[in-house]
Amino acid sequence: MATAAEGLPEAGSQPSKQDPAVETAEEAKEPAEADINELCKDMFNKMAIYLTGELTATSEDYKLLENMNKLTSLKYLEMKDIAINISRNLKDLNQKYAALQPYLEQINLIEEQVAALEQAAYKLDAYSKKLESKYKKLEKR
Repeated sequence: MATAAEGLPEAGSQPSKQDPAVETAEEAKEPAEADINELCKDMFNKMAIYLTGELTATSEDYKLLENMNKLTSLKYLEMKDIAINISRNLKDLNQKYAALQPYLEQINLIEEQVAALEQAAYKLDAYSKKLESKYKKLEKR
């Protein structure tokens, strides 16, 4: 047991104040009641400020979302009005096209007739050139 006693003080002896391995304990003292009350009040005030800030931030987020929803709703209403106007204009355009359809068919028919008349004119021109060349040949004789 000689080795155990070398580094440690004996069981019944008092630790010396010069021994660095031994710590002394001091009695814990409770703070005065006034300090605890003040600290509690301070903590509750700071928690109230923190929670107020959190709730204010959340409230502001909801107000922002509400404003964004209102603006989006207005944009959709504008887009709806534009779509209604486009639909109305498209119906009007289709009605005008339907009213013009007989005239367009007449124009196509006239165009076909003009093309046929043009072909007849080319044939007539070719025939007249043949006649002219025959007439010139007869004149030369």
